[in-house]
Amino acid sequence: MTPDRKKTAILLLEDGTLFYGKAFGKTGTTTGEICFNTGMTGYQEVFTDPSYYGQVLIMNNVHVGNYGVKNSDVESDSVKVKGVIGKNLEEQYSRFSAINSLQEYFEQQQVVAIDHVDTRALVAHVRIQGAMNCIISSDITDLEQLKAELAKVPSMNGLELASTVSTKESYFLGDPNSKIRVAVLDCGIKKNILSCLTERGAYVKVHNAKTSFEELQSFEPNGYFISNGPGDPAPMAYAVNTVKQVLAANIPLFGICLGHQLLALANDIPTFKMHHGHRGLNHPVKNIISGKCEVTTQNHGFGVDPDAVRASTDVEITHLNLNDDSIEGIRVKNKPAFSVQYHPEATPGPHDSRYLFDEFIASIII
Repeated sequence: MTPDRKKTAILLLEDGTLFYGKAFGKTGTTTGEICFNTGMTGYQEVFTDPSYYGQVLIMNNVHVGNYGVKNSDVESDSVKVKGVIGKNLEEQYSRFSAINSLQEYFEQQQVVAIDHVDTRALVAHVRIQGAMNCIISSDITDLEQLKAELAKVPSMNGLELASTVSTKESYFLGDPNSKIRVAVLDCGIKKNILSCLTERGAYVKVHNAKTSFEELQSFEPNGYFISNGPGDPAPMAYAVNTVKQVLAANIPLFGICLGHQLLALANDIPTFKMHHGHRGLNHPVKNIISGKCEVTTQNHGFGVDPDAVRASTDVEITHLNLNDDSIEGIRVKNKPAFSVQYHPEATPGPHDSRYLFDEFIASIII
């Protein structure tokens, strides 16, 4: 049902912080962990990124929706965010190739949103207090009822979500005659990551996150890719075990985001829940091997324990975040396996880091 744009919507945070705004998208109620994205563009790609599953997203840019939506600007088959918070979520749009407005898109995708919120104040609050659960509602006005609904929402810490968004059936992409065969473990993969592999000549088979190593091997891959995805990596023992088996087989492996965390866990390096995470298109990262800086696209709320990485005799650091010195890339010593915490496909974002796909393809011996 299309909301009355004059209708009040409520945003309530777990710590009791309350914001009032206007209803946008679907009339209803939604919950999830609140987080924020600092990007100025690429909102449709962000909304459809499976790594955001389970989260309510603050869009830090003042105007969102002003260039509408189109079918090619998606990273999965549906919107994955649980809700959207904005200052100005625009119903009108101006782009020749757009096919729909953000309002109509949210209605179709059943997304509850709120705008007319002071997002600068809200983001500042989250930066200080950290990520927490929240509830948005345009149909419940009783605060006690909202508090009761919010209390039911599980913490993201310890929550396994990758298997929820992973493909249910395996599928193939690329040239079947290619000698470069990559088995992809889909923990919530983005479409443009797969494009970055197939554009470089890889024939890929995308598998469910819980696929056994034996089944992955039946594809006869000469490279493995472990994807991005939502939730806490620590409960994903099934995927950690698979990564360990790939390492034992000494087959080239490349991990991104959640895949980076799983590679760390497979080498007995713990992960942790970050205070508020990294999400945006402008995070500076230094490649300490080459000495060059990359401007990167990021979306993660968990990180790799920096002390444990530095103490490891099996893993070395390849990339560091220049804002907070967090671990952005690792490489396993004496193994053809590496990973990065950020998104080198960068959709949206700058393409500074796409060389990593070239390095992965080059590591595959044909």
